[in-house]
Amino acid sequence: MADQSALHTGSHDLPVTPALSAYMSDQWAPTPLSADLRVPGHGYLAGRLARIAAAFPGERLLVPAGQLKVRSNDCDYRFRPNSAYAHLTGLTGEEQVGHVLVIEPDGEGVLYLRPRSDRSDGTGAFFRDRRYGELWVGRRADLAEAANLTGLRAAHLDDLPKLFTGSVPTRVLADVDPVLDALTGRPHADHTVRDGQLAAALSELRLIKDPWEVEQLQLSVDHTAAGFADVVRALPAALRHHRGERILEGAFNARARAEGNGTGYETIVASGAHACVLHWIRNDGPLDPTQLLLLDAGVETDTLYTADITRTLPLSGTFSSAQRDVYELVLAAQSAGIATLRPGASFRDFHRAAMRVIAEGLSEWGVLPVSAEEALREDSGLYRRYTLCASGHMLGLDVHDCAKARAETYLDGVLEEGMVLTVEPGLYLQPDDLTLPPALRGTGVRIEDDLVITADGARLMSSALPRTVDGIETWMGELLSER
Repeated sequence: MADQSALHTGSHDLPVTPALSAYMSDQWAPTPLSADLRVPGHGYLAGRLARIAAAFPGERLLVPAGQLKVRSNDCDYRFRPNSAYAHLTGLTGEEQVGHVLVIEPDGEGVLYLRPRSDRSDGTGAFFRDRRYGELWVGRRADLAEAANLTGLRAAHLDDLPKLFTGSVPTRVLADVDPVLDALTGRPHADHTVRDGQLAAALSELRLIKDPWEVEQLQLSVDHTAAGFADVVRALPAALRHHRGERILEGAFNARARAEGNGTGYETIVASGAHACVLHWIRNDGPLDPTQLLLLDAGVETDTLYTADITRTLPLSGTFSSAQRDVYELVLAAQSAGIATLRPGASFRDFHRAAMRVIAEGLSEWGVLPVSAEEALREDSGLYRRYTLCASGHMLGLDVHDCAKARAETYLDGVLEEGMVLTVEPGLYLQPDDLTLPPALRGTGVRIEDDLVITADGARLMSSALPRTVDGIETWMGELLSER
């Protein structure tokens, strides 16, 4: 791999004298990893590798972890390995930068990685390299340790280019690692395919979660529920602050970092009309106690599985009559969607059921210019003015998991036991929408829960958080009375 051995130093680094370099290369105690240490979910890795290898017989597959991305000048964004790489290796840490999993045609998995620096090799990389050096960014495994952790054979990253000197058909997960993309795009790599089929297969491999994955997702959901409670407890202080949304964002994100790797996606803290902006992540507004708060957030575990939950809460602790009407329509839509979930049901059934309830409710309010039936027709869709997005998605290592899967296996497919998904209908009544009565303008409500498909239906993983109007008011009152 080009330039992988170069030292990354900053312009403000102090010079290293020969005397210091020699002194730094001597008298370090050994610090081996425990021989009993294994990556989480270790027992499932071999089966995952076998299934993806069987999908491409006779081919070599390359699945990269990805590269660092510059945030500003010489500061990088926090690194998170690509989800497919994490799924197949169990390696989820920030030290995985630039590593590549290779699955050979015989099904053997080989990790090409940047091993721990030898402190006596004369380069001083362990203390001089700001980007990868151990004293700057933490310890990496050596080759033997990596093999022991994962059960995969480990090789030095510098040896990866040698794979492209033969004629073995090779398939690459492209657009993840620009260094690997450049390497596989060279003339000597003319047996390499980058057509998206591998990305689709890797997504489809994650459609059905194994029991360990469901446990990780439940852990994420549980931490997320605790974070929502933290947000309610922070309301009094946030209501007094000129950017109260930021105070609440901080409360949730603190829980995410304390209990997991962080947030699974940018936290949405949308008060008042901000809730009508579907991906509001600016979170810089004040809080008005007469308005609602839409909180969409998820904790990502250290194993990189994320929850995705939304609650819409009255900032005063009590819904107004108009707010209650909107909320209960969305809740009825969500309940209708959840009722469709079972093995063999179409993935799209829950969205259709939820949207029927939404359209009928809007019709009863006199908002739609046509009947609910006409609005629901494929050549109409007028109800969507008030609810633009789909009502849910798969959930897992990515918040929108399995996104590269083929339509016939996902969007146009059927549900199977072990799938984990969200159900999240919403109404977004824009503040400047003249088709709405003034009392409803600027109101945004979304209710989102995480569910796992079971043998005979679905289990609500996020049941610890209340969904009903009365349940939310009681829950908020109890949390606020703790102060």
